[in-house]
Amino acid sequence: MTTTVLAAGDRFVLPGLLSDAVRARAGADVEVRELALPWPHVPFGPVAEVREASGTEEELIAALRGARVCVTQMAPLTERVLAACPDLELFCVSRGGPVNANVEAATRHGVAVCYAPGRNAAATAEHTLGLILAAARHIPDLHADLRGGRWRGDFYDYDNCGPEIEGATVGLIGYGAIGRRVAAALSALGARILVHDPYVTGDALGDTAAKADLGDLLAESDIVSLHARLTPETEGLLGAAEIARMRPGAVLVNCARGGLLDYGAVCAALESGHLHAAAFDVYAEEPVPPDARLLTAPNVVLTPHVAGASRQVAHKAADIVAAEVGRFLTGRPLAHCANPAVLDAGGVHRGP
Repeated sequence: MTTTVLAAGDRFVLPGLLSDAVRARAGADVEVRELALPWPHVPFGPVAEVREASGTEEELIAALRGARVCVTQMAPLTERVLAACPDLELFCVSRGGPVNANVEAATRHGVAVCYAPGRNAAATAEHTLGLILAAARHIPDLHADLRGGRWRGDFYDYDNCGPEIEGATVGLIGYGAIGRRVAAALSALGARILVHDPYVTGDALGDTAAKADLGDLLAESDIVSLHARLTPETEGLLGAAEIARMRPGAVLVNCARGGLLDYGAVCAALESGHLHAAAFDVYAEEPVPPDARLLTAPNVVLTPHVAGASRQVAHKAADIVAAEVGRFLTGRPLAHCANPAVLDAGGVHRGP
């Protein structure tokens, strides 16, 4: 029996990448139709009750007609979509978490939701390293000055010099796939690594890092980098009080989620000189408003939520979700299911 699969891609994880990966993983008994969503040329945002989605409920409902499986990065799986698409059994999100899917509603409708953990771990870790070096050594400012005809010899002044990685203490808040890669790279450059992550035991850190509570990490670290997930427990994790505890002259980096951090407090710390520099790829509001204080704060490096943007990430994302489709169609256990209760309850017909 032929299974209809919707490949709802965008301008990053292309529909064709998803289609090719599904055909390679699922075999000949699939009919793949494609839908092109506008992200990133049109920013993602909330769609009905889900956040960080692209496209509309109406176009997804039309495209899903008769489809048993959907592979996507940004398409919105809402209560309305689920109610209108009774043939749907598997919804695969090619992201680190299914933030564009109403997982609770999917469970009620008997739809399994999968995701793609680790797809952008290498890319985000590399971008984090780039931001740390760029902020600590003022690389973007020096580049802009030189392009503008100004030779900044004054950055050899002791007070203007940035810190080295070798011999520095780096505090990592979160120690998942990205944090571990950042730790390994910085350890190779001679840094001492502290980790705050309530889900990681000391044994899991090996010889490259030591566990610390948040207060000690902030007080001892020359560089602090955020790698935690945004949850109700971590929202606003670093506010004015926590930033005040950081070592004077420290560098703060966030490539995780904007909601972890009070950016107003960061700006105040940069303006006062308490922080040497900061670098961010994620923000409390995206796109960043043109009048945001962060855009005029001193000694800050900003990138527009692109840490996970590499061609390899797009291919990895497509392959991870396509592998789930292959498992689903052959009756094997799913590797990354956000709602395994729906499988236990027999709400999904797996296999051909």
